[in-house]
Amino acid sequence: MIKSQCLTPKLDDMKPFEHLKVVELASVLAGPSVGLFFAELGAKVIKIENQQAGGDVTRSWKLASEDQQHPFSAYYSSVNYGKESWFLNLNETADLNKVLEEIKTADLVIANFKPGDAAKLGLSFEQLKSLNPQIIYGEITGFGSENRIAYDVVLQAESGFLAMSGTPEGELCKMPVALIDLLAAHQLKEGILLAMLQQQKEKKALKVSVSLFDAALSSLANQATNWLMGNHIAQPMGTLHPNIAPYGELFTCKDEKQVVLAIGSNRQFKALCETLTLDTAFSDSRFNNNQNRVKNRIELAELLSAQISNWNREEIMNRFIENNVPAGAVRKMDEVFSIPAAQKQLLKEQKEGKDLIAVSGNAFKITP
Repeated sequence: MIKSQCLTPKLDDMKPFEHLKVVELASVLAGPSVGLFFAELGAKVIKIENQQAGGDVTRSWKLASEDQQHPFSAYYSSVNYGKESWFLNLNETADLNKVLEEIKTADLVIANFKPGDAAKLGLSFEQLKSLNPQIIYGEITGFGSENRIAYDVVLQAESGFLAMSGTPEGELCKMPVALIDLLAAHQLKEGILLAMLQQQKEKKALKVSVSLFDAALSSLANQATNWLMGNHIAQPMGTLHPNIAPYGELFTCKDEKQVVLAIGSNRQFKALCETLTLDTAFSDSRFNNNQNRVKNRIELAELLSAQISNWNREEIMNRFIENNVPAGAVRKMDEVFSIPAAQKQLLKEQKEGKDLIAVSGNAFKITP
């Protein structure tokens, strides 16, 4: 049994879940992200790791640049702050009984077993609610009852994300973060919080289930309705937006750094033209409304590029911000974490005698 010592916990003045005990029977990203949410907000989270496999598989998902002797990877660190890690073999009766004893007094179980595996171990919702009549059982699956291995890129492919991500030349690209996992984690958190509210009315065991596939579908948003209502199949457009222009166009500044525009209204386009001293562009019939700007986005991008290339990134970004033009500096990770606001989101602790540094999973603030 290995415990973590939290050196700089987030949200010190708000620990609404400090009375909760969570048993995490989950690995990789989605389930552990839910455990992180509760750990950050004060819950005692016991993470059960597979002793035979050397713990959560992400412990070994190390970059070539990482210390190969370190007990866990940076990837693992991203969602396992503030938890107790117990290395157990659930196929051994003694180890399984340790977990069951904790579940008797737990408030929440987080699980992501393959279909059928939880029941074989005696850890399904039906089995555990007889052990703990008030347990909330949060379950993440890949494809519901379908027995398929469901890594994030598989879900990106199956749910339509991959086919519309990439370049118009046909080079498909997956999202660089396992976003389907994270979206499913958010769905499960919401469901668990609703279950907690329900338990205030009636104290009984409840199961909350989310599949990665359903979470992906629910996140297709306007791209889904573009097909369902407009018969439009999304195609890879790089950073561009199919409905708005200039939105997602990238521009290189004089110092070779890049900015991106996100112009969503005529008022914003007028402010953009004034900022770049392109006053005639606003009244140009090719660009005087969004539909025309989408139709003529290549010509518009060429016009904007010629002007933006005269400025260094910091200079033009200051002008954009001053004039309320929606734009962003394209930052690499080292630039992102040089921003003071990003530094405030960091989590740091000693885990297993080594430093763990991650970004808080909670971006919200609650004030009276």
